[in-house]
Amino acid sequence: MFSSERLKGIDVFVCVADCGSFKAAGERLNLTASAISKAIARLEARLQARLFRRTTRSLALTDAGLAFYRTCSGVLADLEEAELELQAQRHELRGKLRIDLPGAFGRARVLGPILEFAREHPQLQPHVTFSEHLANPIEAGVDIAVRLGGPDLWPAELGHRHLGTEQYLFCATPGYLAQRGEPQVIADLERHQCIAYGWADGRVHPWSFATDEPGQIERRSVTASCVVGAGEGLLMAVLGGYGIAHLPSWLVKRQLQDGSLVEVLPHLATRGQTINLLWMKSRQGLPKVNAMLEFLARSLEE
Repeated sequence: MFSSERLKGIDVFVCVADCGSFKAAGERLNLTASAISKAIARLEARLQARLFRRTTRSLALTDAGLAFYRTCSGVLADLEEAELELQAQRHELRGKLRIDLPGAFGRARVLGPILEFAREHPQLQPHVTFSEHLANPIEAGVDIAVRLGGPDLWPAELGHRHLGTEQYLFCATPGYLAQRGEPQVIADLERHQCIAYGWADGRVHPWSFATDEPGQIERRSVTASCVVGAGEGLLMAVLGGYGIAHLPSWLVKRQLQDGSLVEVLPHLATRGQTINLLWMKSRQGLPKVNAMLEFLARSLEE
């Protein structure tokens, strides 16, 4: 059975870690520095672990203390959240909501809807971060995550919704095509300016082409007249009329709709990564999490 003794000193410990000193924590909690020190000492004795490295000039978490802090701060945040939810009306969305997005896709397709949702719910405080790696949102402590690609089977603690699959298209401006003509087959690209993605070490990403066999693709290196190391930069280059680019559909959706870009070689377009919406199942019952999930699902499935 869970003992209430385990909760003693947790709030003091988290406050000291946040403030960086016993004195500052005491001022926040309206306790003396001596009382703070004794509370931490009792907690360390009960846990049989040192939580802080103390010197005359500094106070820092040990490795054990850091691990314990991550768990304890999350527990206290959940308790605070539960109290806020009880105080608020069910229809009122309020409090911090942590959302993690992939960089370029998040800025181009997801951040706008999040800000739109936040304007409709002024008590909501989105905390949006961007990361390219497929970190487990549970480990990162986020409520909701959007990911491009990922494993076939996500951890059981995560809710998962597949929102679609990106396509990789070949695009150019109408002005460029009026001057250079529209390519009809892969070989025609040799007579065109190709804008490719590349890295700082000089490598250039090959282009993918659909083949006659369903689901199969062919990767070829292209002679690039311009190399750019970011998706947004590639979009700027192709919109500037520098040539033909190979871009994900989500990045050029608006430009294709308004006619500033034209798709070429449509029969050679390929499927890209899946678009996935993830969330912590333990927090799905919170109105703010559930409402944001539904809103993002509608926005990203359009």
